[in-house]
Amino acid sequence: MSIRIGILGYGNLGRGVECAIKHNPDTELVAVFTRRDPETVKILTETAKVYSVKDAEQHKDEIDVLIICGGSATDLPVQTPEYVKYFNVVDSFDTHKRIPEHFANVDKAATETGHVGIISVGWDPGMFSLNRMYANAILTEGNDYTFWGKGVSQGHSDAVRRIKGVKDAKQYTIPVEAALESVRNGENPELTTRQKHTRECFVVAEEGADLARIEEEIKTMPNYFDEYDTTVHFISQEELDRDHSGIPHGGFVIRSGKTGWNNENSHVIEYSLKLDSNPEFTSSVIVAYARAAYRMNKEGQKGCKTVFDVAPAYLSALDGAELRKKFL
Repeated sequence: MSIRIGILGYGNLGRGVECAIKHNPDTELVAVFTRRDPETVKILTETAKVYSVKDAEQHKDEIDVLIICGGSATDLPVQTPEYVKYFNVVDSFDTHKRIPEHFANVDKAATETGHVGIISVGWDPGMFSLNRMYANAILTEGNDYTFWGKGVSQGHSDAVRRIKGVKDAKQYTIPVEAALESVRNGENPELTTRQKHTRECFVVAEEGADLARIEEEIKTMPNYFDEYDTTVHFISQEELDRDHSGIPHGGFVIRSGKTGWNNENSHVIEYSLKLDSNPEFTSSVIVAYARAAYRMNKEGQKGCKTVFDVAPAYLSALDGAELRKKFL
């Protein structure tokens, strides 16, 4: 029996989830829920249907896991605690500083209704989070470093697009090369947020919009841009479509540490990703965790979970014997 999946929101991430479901034979896309007119949303899966988001609750018995594909700025803080009342859910909430607050809100609703809600799933937070945790558990004496990019951040781009007067936008996160090399060399530098990355925004403004105000709102936006050196370019829609149509990303998680009685030996752990499509990779991670949410709930688990709470075997379509034979 296939795990029946619903998608809430059919943007870049929702389309990526649909593609990932196609390549996971134990999953099946049942429905897409949209805030747009359902008649105008064309999906690729012929066997699935498109409904208004207002009708989602009516389909709760037809869906094992609802994957919520909204933005972290304003959508997910509202949507995930609401829909976990009716479904097992997975989201990709990526505002790191607000994860404890989001966890508490989702956990309350999920526990009360007996569902599993796995939040902040993707590559960071998500796969990078796991590698930070593993490296800390192994090298207890050391320093952590995370570098993102160069690439397009979906969450930051979405946050810029929500500013009044912005028609469209793409935001690139760029590692500071000197800082990255210093970490790889085991120099253990003490780096501020500003010293590790820069941010670059390409913005299409609405006609007559106040460009100075938009630039100021971007550069001072809490949790997104205020701690970084940020450059804002105003360009045309044609330029954005021509030069910034892709959604690449990637990055590095590095921990340098010491072992030995007197910490005489040095070690560096590095995990890296190079992604042609940020949303498609994120979606692939999310679908694996949708499988985990389904299995955990079938076992009677409930409440909010993060990647730290999910055993690796729950993510794979293979059973334990196959995993031990193939990967152990």
